[in-house]
Amino acid sequence: MASEATGTHKDPVTGEMISKTELKRREKQREKEARKAEKAAAVPQDGSAKPAALNEDDLNPNQYFELRSRAILKLKETQNPNPYPHKFDVTKSVADFIRDYGTEGLIAPGQKLEGVIVRLAGRIHNIRSSGSKLKFYDLHGEGKHVQILANVREATDEKTFLATQQIFRRGDIVGVVGTPSRSQKGELSVSPSEMVLLAPNLHQLPSGHFGLKDQETRYRKRYLDLILSDDTRRIFITRSKIINYVRRYLDNLGFIEVETPMTSITAGGATAKPFVTHHNDLNLDLYLRIAPELYLKELTVGGLDRVYEIGRVFRNEGIDLTHNPEFTICEFYMAYADMYDIMEITENMVEGMVKYLNDGSTIMKYHPDGKDGKEFVLDFKAPWKRYDMIKTLEKKTGVKFPAGETLHTEAANKFLSDLCKKHNVDCSEPRTNARLLDKLVGEFIEPLCISPGFIVGHPQVMSPLAKGHRSRPGLCERFEAFLCGKEICNAYTELNDPFEQRLRFEEQTRQKEQGDDEAQPIDETFVDALEHGLPPTGGFGMGIDRLVMFLTDSTNIKEVLLFPAMKPIETPANSTGTVGPSGQL
Repeated sequence: MASEATGTHKDPVTGEMISKTELKRREKQREKEARKAEKAAAVPQDGSAKPAALNEDDLNPNQYFELRSRAILKLKETQNPNPYPHKFDVTKSVADFIRDYGTEGLIAPGQKLEGVIVRLAGRIHNIRSSGSKLKFYDLHGEGKHVQILANVREATDEKTFLATQQIFRRGDIVGVVGTPSRSQKGELSVSPSEMVLLAPNLHQLPSGHFGLKDQETRYRKRYLDLILSDDTRRIFITRSKIINYVRRYLDNLGFIEVETPMTSITAGGATAKPFVTHHNDLNLDLYLRIAPELYLKELTVGGLDRVYEIGRVFRNEGIDLTHNPEFTICEFYMAYADMYDIMEITENMVEGMVKYLNDGSTIMKYHPDGKDGKEFVLDFKAPWKRYDMIKTLEKKTGVKFPAGETLHTEAANKFLSDLCKKHNVDCSEPRTNARLLDKLVGEFIEPLCISPGFIVGHPQVMSPLAKGHRSRPGLCERFEAFLCGKEICNAYTELNDPFEQRLRFEEQTRQKEQGDDEAQPIDETFVDALEHGLPPTGGFGMGIDRLVMFLTDSTNIKEVLLFPAMKPIETPANSTGTVGPSGQL
């Protein structure tokens, strides 16, 4: 019995490894669904003896899947035709076809471009018939679509052509050999002499009109979302453009891209709770990285004066509209620069990125409550507005804050705690000075940053890796960039004094002892690196996912992650606790 629970039998249709009991249940259910569908097809609709043609749109998803699977399995047996051929030579993409032959006047309505043969491939979305000899298909590929005008009279082999037409269903991937043409109504088309099934779709494809509306299904089955939604495709193409723009911008400034470890014996470089994993061979618990910062600064010590990394980081924290436990970050470190240099780079890089995406304009619109809700008009033109943290809090709360050099004390903790209570600002335990300050900033300053703005003048107690301010005791040289009230970037004049760094780490250790799981541990290797000499350095970290949200007018971070973290769906196949085949949580 124990072996059955782990899934020792393969489902011949889905390929899942399931228990013998579950396999028997599925086979019985499929036989029942198939008999029901066949019976429905055999019932005369007009009283005559002739059975009505099966309307597959009336089948439920299980019935459709069972019938289509049987049909394709039959083709696999007969190989007439092979439903999964190895190769189809493509001479043009759908986009190239439209570009090359879509010019008005090149092909007259009702005419073909004689002597030209093209080979296209893509996915069928819609099928329409005009009698028994003519069918129209919409062929989609690379975000474009073109009509296939399939007339049996133009086929190389009419019998094979008609038989192939009977196999095709919405969602199938097909190859087309034919001539560029236009329909009688003037629509650009391909008139095929041959069509080939390349990969059948066994499932009912949601209608093109209504699309895929269920949000959970869109996130769990991103492949289906991408098949059906041009908007989803646009978001991820834009995401790719943003990452490529950042790379090109930094490369042009003389930075080199590096890769640093994903696992480490300490979790440093940011204030966050890490994931823990285990290395079997070393019998050692390791942390998934929460930031690449310390490694990158060690490289700067080693003489790589301008380094950056774009990669995944992992933080074992809550999931909400703007947070996912794994996300993409860009960090760079620039020797002989300070926070003011980095601030200028940030403004210029993001402004240039927006112009690149937005046809030269720095103005974009964002709808925080969805497309039909309120609208923010964002202006990315540099210079961005600056908000001094303590001065702005004093202005908003109407009270004078303690001196910067005392903001780490017990007296400051009581002041901040009382201020939060007075203004109904919630702060869960541990109520450290840094966390209380952060909550006040979230209440009073972050909402001011609709168009991008910088918050500067952070107390040292909030920034264990930032260099102290050169003229304001107790504060440090750090800025955070905010957009639509959310942080998109964090940057410092980096602390390069190993004596001060050790004291900061020790303060973090005290905060951890107070119950702050996000406080950073002492990293002796990093301190040793600083003891070898880190030049004056400016450092930068930006969350790519959140920036993509705002630049694609998305209100949920899951919209900009191809495979966001999702809870597993409980099914008989995974109720034993195993993760589903999608690989999601």
